[in-house]
Amino acid sequence: MLIFVIDDEESVLKETASVIEKAAPDAEIMTFNRALQALEAIRSGKRPDIVFSDIEIPGISGLDFALQTKELSPSTRIVFITGYRDYAVEAFKIKAQGYLLKPVSVEDIKKELEYLPPEKKQPKDKLVIKCFGHFDVYWHGKPLIFARKQSKELLAYLIDREGAACTTGEIALALWQEGGDTRAEQNRIRVLINDLRNTLREIGMEDVLIREHRQIAIRRDLLDCDYYHMLDGDMEAVNAYDGRYMVEYSWAEIKNASIHFKKG
Repeated sequence: MLIFVIDDEESVLKETASVIEKAAPDAEIMTFNRALQALEAIRSGKRPDIVFSDIEIPGISGLDFALQTKELSPSTRIVFITGYRDYAVEAFKIKAQGYLLKPVSVEDIKKELEYLPPEKKQPKDKLVIKCFGHFDVYWHGKPLIFARKQSKELLAYLIDREGAACTTGEIALALWQEGGDTRAEQNRIRVLINDLRNTLREIGMEDVLIREHRQIAIRRDLLDCDYYHMLDGDMEAVNAYDGRYMVEYSWAEIKNASIHFKKG
């Protein structure tokens, strides 16, 4: 097992590495004062099984570092370490693995090294959306069936917009690389919107769609979406990202590139 440890404070770095060595005596441990040094090591061919990093990383945000690491080494797991006992950190400790408070203990490290993601329970009142890899939609644990493939693509595009309202022209440009000002294109999009609404109505989730002033959007609060969880800093979602996002849709390449190269 190869483990990276990152902290800009030399004394903390040595202490953390010492604790990790006690928890995993057979592991190879590499230490770094800067996140960019760790990224360079990964680019040179090192593939750590797990990275323990201070969440306050000089020169780069913690989330950006995690995403760049996942791009270079998708199977690497990220665990952030912090000395701040604020409400946000406490919330993360309650809802997800991937965060530790300083000073770390041997027991803390062992729990992270032995951690296996539990089988996620499907929420009963939300659509479960999988954006990483292929785009999939689940209702009560079963794939949601769409009458038209482009109705599913429309939902994917609305989710990609993160709740922002879209015009028919924007939808047509994304889905077909054509303007949506003609009556024919508007009718085509109207058919897809009605088809998507009917699909959602059949499962009692029509309220996912918002129609106002000839624009359409989605309600994020009715979705359990891996991409949205990642944006919220959920390390389960960050570690689930393998460098792929809605791979079947060409328009999603822009968002995937922004995930890879997003700067803080």
